[in-house]
Amino acid sequence: MQLGVNVPNFGPGTDPGVLRDWARVVEGLGFDLLMVSDHVAVTADVAERYPAPFYEPFTTLSWLAGVTTRVRLGTTVLVLPYRHPLLVARMATNLHQLSGGRLVLGVGVGWARQEFDALGVPFTSRGKLTDEYLVALRRAWREEGPEHNPPIPVWVGGNSEAGIRRAIGFGDAWHPLRGTLPWMRAVVTGHSLPGFAPRIALRLTPAPIDDPERLAGTGTLDQVLDDLRQLHRLGAGTVVLDPYHGDPEDTRRPHAAWEALTAVAAHWRTSS
Repeated sequence: MQLGVNVPNFGPGTDPGVLRDWARVVEGLGFDLLMVSDHVAVTADVAERYPAPFYEPFTTLSWLAGVTTRVRLGTTVLVLPYRHPLLVARMATNLHQLSGGRLVLGVGVGWARQEFDALGVPFTSRGKLTDEYLVALRRAWREEGPEHNPPIPVWVGGNSEAGIRRAIGFGDAWHPLRGTLPWMRAVVTGHSLPGFAPRIALRLTPAPIDDPERLAGTGTLDQVLDDLRQLHRLGAGTVVLDPYHGDPEDTRRPHAAWEALTAVAAHWRTSS
């Protein structure tokens, strides 16, 4: 099982130098995948959680491809209805080619109603549009042929039943975001998924968390390592660790996240 990291590409502490440092830490610690998130218009509902500056994911990952050599690069998740599917197909193809085949395209339907309004995309149609765009992406890549377009893994995000069905119908993996182990186990055992690549929280605590609703990836280091082992047994091909917990000021203090990632990386190698 591979491990990835969701890197904040937003917030008051984020700039090109910090993004470069994040990439060097992630690759240097031996993680397999570096992922960033997506917003186009930082409307009020977006800014409350993910304030400016917000670095556009394709641009950011293209730049990070040049300062890394091995780590895969991905989106968690690209809001698919925000861009024409042929534009997404072209940008994804070019990034995949320029990075030496390292792209993982995580996609989702989005949630920020004000951002949809700003972009002139109907919020209530976002699920239908996502389905249509996934079909268009596959068609565009198929028509170009494999010699021009090596396969790009498509991870479909979404914790709802609709998201799970979308992953089964259109994706290479289901990519749930920040769930509990019992819930993920129920979904994995109850559905025939094409693949399983969850993004989980990463928050280390000095004492164990006994809450039955504990998010996977939170608690003591032993709890987090056990979560990873259980996800491995459930068939996860990759698990993405997300050290951001909603406070934009934390983007000014990346060293705390780096220390947690260092601990997980060191102990996972020796225990797995």
